[in-house]
Amino acid sequence: MKQTLLQEKYPVFIMEFARAETEFDSVDAICEYFRQCIEAHRCAQFIAVFDHYAHTCALLEGNVGEGIVAAKNIIFCFGLALPSVQVLAVRPRSIGVAETEQGFVVTFMEAPMPIANAAMEDWTEGLRNRQTVRATA
Repeated sequence: MKQTLLQEKYPVFIMEFARAETEFDSVDAICEYFRQCIEAHRCAQFIAVFDHYAHTCALLEGNVGEGIVAAKNIIFCFGLALPSVQVLAVRPRSIGVAETEQGFVVTFMEAPMPIANAAMEDWTEGLRNRQTVRATA
């Protein structure tokens, strides 16, 4: 997994992997995996899955990047505290899942909460690890 600065202001984590590196065969399967991770977490709350690809394709002026064949966001919240109204600006969280001609790409923005970042990194790494564990078992 790598971390980058999107548009020089958004800290984003990105993991790209080929289809052969995971047991998951679609964006929907990966979103369901994340949903299960979210629902199993003691502080996270699942909200929705948004089909960003379908939304963008439906717009008259919609433009989807070359090579993207599917793209969804799984939306959820880590709500340990609500110390001020300003916190609402950085919630809820979203993990982007895209399918490209080469494989899959998972992205999420760095959260201001270390427990949220650790969970999202673990869940994302788990996409690859599950295949590796099965392949060596």
